[in-house]
Amino acid sequence: GILERLDSGEVVIGDGSFLITLEKRGYVKAGLWTSEAVVEHPNAVRQLHMEFLRAGSNVMQTFTFSASEDKMESQWEAVNTAACDLAREVANKGDALVAGGICQTSLYKHHKDEARIKKLFRLQLEVFARKNVDFLIAEYFEHAEEAVWAVEVLKEARKPVAATMCIGPEGDMHGVTPGECAVKLVKAGASIVGVNCRFGPWTSLKTMRLMKEGLWAAGLKAHLMVQPLGFHMPDCGKGGFVDLPEYPFALEPRVATRWDIQKYAREAYNLGIRYIGGCCGFEPYHIRAIAEELAPERGFLPLSSDKHGSWGSGLNTHTKPWIRARARREYWENLLPASGRPFCPSLSKPDA
Repeated sequence: GILERLDSGEVVIGDGSFLITLEKRGYVKAGLWTSEAVVEHPNAVRQLHMEFLRAGSNVMQTFTFSASEDKMESQWEAVNTAACDLAREVANKGDALVAGGICQTSLYKHHKDEARIKKLFRLQLEVFARKNVDFLIAEYFEHAEEAVWAVEVLKEARKPVAATMCIGPEGDMHGVTPGECAVKLVKAGASIVGVNCRFGPWTSLKTMRLMKEGLWAAGLKAHLMVQPLGFHMPDCGKGGFVDLPEYPFALEPRVATRWDIQKYAREAYNLGIRYIGGCCGFEPYHIRAIAEELAPERGFLPLSSDKHGSWGSGLNTHTKPWIRARARREYWENLLPASGRPFCPSLSKPDA
């Protein structure tokens, strides 16, 4: 189980981007960002799960983002059911757990109807319980209150619950600090807390430090979890990357390199985080970077490392000597990648 792994000190590696990645591949439509691809294009979702598994992920999260009744109407149950089946099928091919995931609703900002919102969460939970997922994740919440409601519902299944908020160092949209958010989530029953999406690796780690400090000050303990964007986003405002003019169709110049992600993985580990993954923009090779950086702690490399020499060592066989010279850690650690866009600014101004 997830808690047994974390309690023993094992590093758990999450998966990465589904919505952004499948939109690029032509299987998801931007806008509502719903996950009907699990029914319409199951092979595409299955393949992405497989790529993350080979890259080192040992959690297959159900592709059920925005798959609640308020966003999908009559499709919601078929989508949640199919997503569980796909995640389990792939998880069984390796040493992976299945996590059933829910996210914030479209209702909270307008109605804050606790009973109605909890009913939406409970409908998805009924499918997860029927499919016997290994644990549950409440992710992508920008309001602590709604995240607490989600945790309270998920606890009804008597399975471990993780809760991650899409917030930065400024806290949630009501001004609740990251430390206060973490405390609220743990008191509601979450065993694992952290952040996901909206912000890049370095901003997310700043937020995680604040969460960790808040828990310590309150005398509470929980496992820590981080799944940031696979993009460089230092210019985000409080709302994160959704407010940047490049979102969602021109984010490519901001993609983190695999070496950036190795540094992120090490910093996350040193901060005491043991559930480390990614969200939008995190491709399988980014997950492999986490697994390779933390291979000494985990004791093994992922399957896809068979096709990737550590720190560019595969370049040793190149015919050109200046490329062979790149087959060393120091080269990639100290590289300052060029953008190739001479007239573009390095940062943007958020629209919001």
